[in-house]
Amino acid sequence: MLRYMTAGESHGRGLLAILDGMVSGLSLSPEDIDRDLARRQKGYGRGGRMAIEKDRVEIISGVRRGKTIGAPISLFVPNKDFRADGSEPVRTSPRPGHADLAGALKYNEYDLTNIAERASARETAARVAVGAICRKFLRDFGVRIVSWVSAIGGVPISPVKDPLKAFACAEASELRSPDRSAEKKMKARIQEAIRKGDTVGGSFDVAALGVPPGLGSFAQWDVRLDGRLAQALISIQAIKAVEIGQGIKVAFGLGSQAHDEIFYERGRFCRRTNHAGGLEGGITNGENLVLRAFMKPISTLGRPLRSVDIVSKKPTKAEVIRHDVCAVPAASIVGEAAVAFELARAFLEKFGGDSLGETKRNFKAYMAQVKRF
Repeated sequence: MLRYMTAGESHGRGLLAILDGMVSGLSLSPEDIDRDLARRQKGYGRGGRMAIEKDRVEIISGVRRGKTIGAPISLFVPNKDFRADGSEPVRTSPRPGHADLAGALKYNEYDLTNIAERASARETAARVAVGAICRKFLRDFGVRIVSWVSAIGGVPISPVKDPLKAFACAEASELRSPDRSAEKKMKARIQEAIRKGDTVGGSFDVAALGVPPGLGSFAQWDVRLDGRLAQALISIQAIKAVEIGQGIKVAFGLGSQAHDEIFYERGRFCRRTNHAGGLEGGITNGENLVLRAFMKPISTLGRPLRSVDIVSKKPTKAEVIRHDVCAVPAASIVGEAAVAFELARAFLEKFGGDSLGETKRNFKAYMAQVKRF
């Protein structure tokens, strides 16, 4: 079973991740992971923290001579903004929309810094490191995961027809937008938010290309791949909703407009539309996997909302600390990592194997079976 855990605080020594269950024989170097860590740090509207951190991973275990050995892979991403003396002031004014107050009540903690340190989205650097390994594994099976920003501050992009083209354009954009006209309007919204001491949210799309049919299951609720992917995405800090395929749109139309007709062409079953987003009955159907996640505006505002001091119980303003104005581009990279992990986990559940070679043999046999069907 593929699984992982992360540890570490926003301003602690660094972030840790342990990925357990990855096959042996997978080529892996720190550079494979550092590329995605660097992509996560980019984006118009990011705060001062990204000017400090230059994320680089240290592979502590599980890799020898450039290949995984089947043992747990442990990763460490140091924090340059490490506050060794613990000199941060005690914070007692919770931010609306943040984990501050809920966490303080849960852990009986009157210093909100102790809540924010772990609740912080800085933790996603560890998830991206794990996802980079899973991405490398999936590439050996012809699966490619891409993403782009689909809206910021209420400004949507034009519909995407070619995921690879959209991804290439997004990689060259400060906002990871494949639509240059929309990008200009997005930047204007971010600038407006900066002037007003506010923040903006948005949405991003993740697509997995080359996914074989048969991953996931309808046999039990907790093995449905659509549910697992949705949970993985909505667990990312500030994500409040997830769509698969056409998502909400199909709920307001007719069945004849919502479902993808089935054809048999060139020796395979196929669709000419993909309203389902590549998932039917909790199982991949062989079409591209398409998901969209919606991110709320960052909770820390330059002009803070009203709050209550948790010690004095008197009205106050929420704390103002260093923060991003818009982090949707960075969240899209985290979304890629979340999808990569869940797909890699589903791959290993379906095809098994303790070594990459064994998994490839099983995968090859299954795809031959699918072709003969």
